[in-house]
Amino acid sequence: MRRAFIVGWAHTPFGKVEDPDTESLMARVSGEALAHAAITPEAVDGIYVGVMNNGFSKQDFQAALVALADERLAYTPATRVENACATGSAALYAALDFVESGRGRIALVVGAEKMTGVPTAQAGDVLLGASYRKEEAEVDGGFAGIFGRIAQNYFQRYGDRSEDLARIAAKNHKNGAANPYAHMRKDVGFEFCNTLSEKNPYVAPPLRRTDCSLISDGAAALVVADEEIARTLPRAVGFRARRHFNDFLPLSRRDPTAFEGARRAWKTALADAEMTLDDLDLIETHDCFTIAELIEYEAMGLAEPGQGYRVVREGLAQKDGRLPINPSGGLKAKGHPIGATGVSMHVMAALQLTGEAPGVMQIPRATTAGVFNMGGAAVANYVSVLERVK
Repeated sequence: MRRAFIVGWAHTPFGKVEDPDTESLMARVSGEALAHAAITPEAVDGIYVGVMNNGFSKQDFQAALVALADERLAYTPATRVENACATGSAALYAALDFVESGRGRIALVVGAEKMTGVPTAQAGDVLLGASYRKEEAEVDGGFAGIFGRIAQNYFQRYGDRSEDLARIAAKNHKNGAANPYAHMRKDVGFEFCNTLSEKNPYVAPPLRRTDCSLISDGAAALVVADEEIARTLPRAVGFRARRHFNDFLPLSRRDPTAFEGARRAWKTALADAEMTLDDLDLIETHDCFTIAELIEYEAMGLAEPGQGYRVVREGLAQKDGRLPINPSGGLKAKGHPIGATGVSMHVMAALQLTGEAPGVMQIPRATTAGVFNMGGAAVANYVSVLERVK
């Protein structure tokens, strides 16, 4: 079987940026990623773009925007994919399929979103497109309300874990302070995250502001190449395994506290890789809300149902713990520009595996990593098991 490798990348800072649109954001990373990979634009066989949009911009047909920054890409086939908050991983997996099928040898993957160009209320309504509107459109708090309801159900079953959600938030903010790409580079501390205040009010009880990821702008890009080409390039990160499982969109059709699709994706990917969690040096996981990261501990197999709090309470997930989780700061601190997120998570892991993570963000001697990116409330679930090849 052909294998595809990540051979280069680029990443803008996340936050409220001056770039007016995704066209500008994608232009910032597409050329930079190709230069990082030592690949010329003429060598690219396919472009895969991840942008959710769904109302953030009147301009759609986003795949066609990449070539506007470099006319040498004008005739390169370009395709845009969308899979809610997992849009970036969906674009990456499409590019990997393209290369591994032999249809092309080099692919450029670009994920982007411009979220701050619309009012907050409109952004919240756009994000509700990742829920089942027939049943969930009237949930108080918008998409945060969806996860607030998940947290309520979890607490009713297993007990109030608000303090442990605050520990997750504090961990990720501390990590994000060391990430130059992060939207929020401030270690706010556990006490702030654990205390209701004017600056940390409820957003969707029991979730507080510090339990929710940020509305962000940003872009990230990856270059993917086949094995023969990858061997000639400065760096290569391989996939020991990758899996995508879906689950029911309506929360009413499943147990919303279990993330069953995520559990299946993790279990199958680790089996494919012939590895266990103990073989991983770090994980980047989808903490759109702190309750999501807590349940993901259980879905990936770090804890039994209802016991996820122990992972963060006992320090296992800290940067200096047995299995660092979200050393980048995660979506919580790094930000969550929807279409860019899945691409960004793979960039963050690749930085670690090649020893290119900046400063104290670097996990010493990291050679393997897991990435979990999900769309909606654990509806589309992507797990990648990555390894440093060169």
